[in-house]
Amino acid sequence: MARLPTLDTLDVSGATVLLRADLNVPLDGGRVADDFRIVASLPTIRRLRERGAKVVVCSHLGRPKGRDEAFSLRPVTARLAELGGFDAVQLDGVAGPEVAAAIAAAAGDQVLVLENTRFEPGETKNDPDLADALAAPADAFVLDAFGSAHRAHASTVGVAERLRSAAGPLLAAEVEALSRLLGDPERPFVVVLGGAKISDKLAVMRHLLPRVDRMLVGGGMCFTLLAGRGLEVGSSLVDADMIGEVAALQEEYGARIVLPDDLVIADRFAADAATAVVPVDAVRESWMGLDIGPATVERFGTHIREASSLFWNGPMGVFEWEPFRSGTAGVAEAAAECEGFSVIGGGDSVAAIRALGRENDVSHVSTGGGAGLEMLEGKMLPGVAALDRWTT
Repeated sequence: MARLPTLDTLDVSGATVLLRADLNVPLDGGRVADDFRIVASLPTIRRLRERGAKVVVCSHLGRPKGRDEAFSLRPVTARLAELGGFDAVQLDGVAGPEVAAAIAAAAGDQVLVLENTRFEPGETKNDPDLADALAAPADAFVLDAFGSAHRAHASTVGVAERLRSAAGPLLAAEVEALSRLLGDPERPFVVVLGGAKISDKLAVMRHLLPRVDRMLVGGGMCFTLLAGRGLEVGSSLVDADMIGEVAALQEEYGARIVLPDDLVIADRFAADAATAVVPVDAVRESWMGLDIGPATVERFGTHIREASSLFWNGPMGVFEWEPFRSGTAGVAEAAAECEGFSVIGGGDSVAAIRALGRENDVSHVSTGGGAGLEMLEGKMLPGVAALDRWTT
């Protein structure tokens, strides 16, 4: 991948800089429930302010259908100011003459936050008029939202086509970490995949299986692979349309794909369901697998701890419910103990390593699940591609 233009290529002293950050955080009762992405955005904001820039931040939040105050960035802006220790001002609009006037009139040391970019219908369509309006008040653009870089939106691609642009440190670190895994990773190279749907990860499997030494598969997606091996999986989640394809992958790559040895099964999909730990070939009729079992945690953990390069995306079970949390927690503990180069992405995987307080014990914690998976599928992210024109 080409070397990205960085903040070092931008003269921002006295300039108004539009920063596309990733402030798409969960809210609970009008308050920020998890500020991980807000905290991750702060170093870039501070660096721009220290270099004399007036910082204007834009981001989406959720998936509103037009303007919806339930998705306003106001609580996010309040938390940003609290964490950053600076004056953060929430503007009422996304773009247009009133927004441009407010930006021009603001004090240079204030951080201005535009409203949710998805309040504008042109955002997801990369509408040229919206991109023009977003770019108009600014002198330069910094893309630091890796979690949105796989979307060709007005605030990711459109503005980068209109203003001198650079990758922020967060985006650059994400691209560097994943490029290291795609290039010539140190071996053994171990990939751990989980989550509910195999359709979400099948392209990643195809692209990485020729490159990995071991691919450990848990979560709901493992049952389609187990069914592809001819095993009875009860009422576990299976994508019947993909059984043939995953069976062919297993035929081709054999021992590289490591599936569970045992499972935590339940008589129904509920937090208070009756549970049992059984070998993978002894799933009871009508019962379903909701977590990997302790023997699998141990086996997966051995591969993870021995890895020289590690990537993990996706929970091993229904992580939200305590009876089915041990598999994900065990993988997280092993990832924290891996002494190789380790990258963790995806909401539940990141939540698990943070719950242990061990996020500083892995090499890189990604802020973007979908974008990371698309990179590992071998795709060029539109937001990253838009910055190529500014490479010097």
